Amino acid sequence: MVTTNDTHALPPPARNAGYWCEATAHTSAGRTVWLNSRPTSSPRTALRWFRSRVEDVTDQLDWPYAQPGRHWLTDEAEHDRARTTLAQGEPYVLTLHDDTTRYVLSARPTGTAR
Repeated sequence: MVTTNDTHALPPPARNAGYWCEATAHTSAGRTVWLNSRPTSSPRTALRWFRSRVEDVTDQLDWPYAQPGRHWLTDEAEHDRARTTLAQGEPYVLTLHDDTTRYVLSARPTGTAR
């Protein structure tokens, strides 16, 4: 299952980045694990980061749970929506999950020059 526009933030973004991207895992036991983060300069580079992280997550999931992420990787209309959402100053969030863990990937404008 994939859901979008769920919000979550961990460390504050770097000051001169246009967008802050991050990935976290949330276990059913209530533990949050930071997986990756990075500043990017544009919606396009944020989406590039997203693609790479979605590939990483789906590679770790069993087949049925990986399918929504694999679909997202080929969904050009959703990629356009993500870029537009970010360009309009809104966060974009993608959530993937299996039985025990929810993976949250997010990108948000930092409020600095893009």
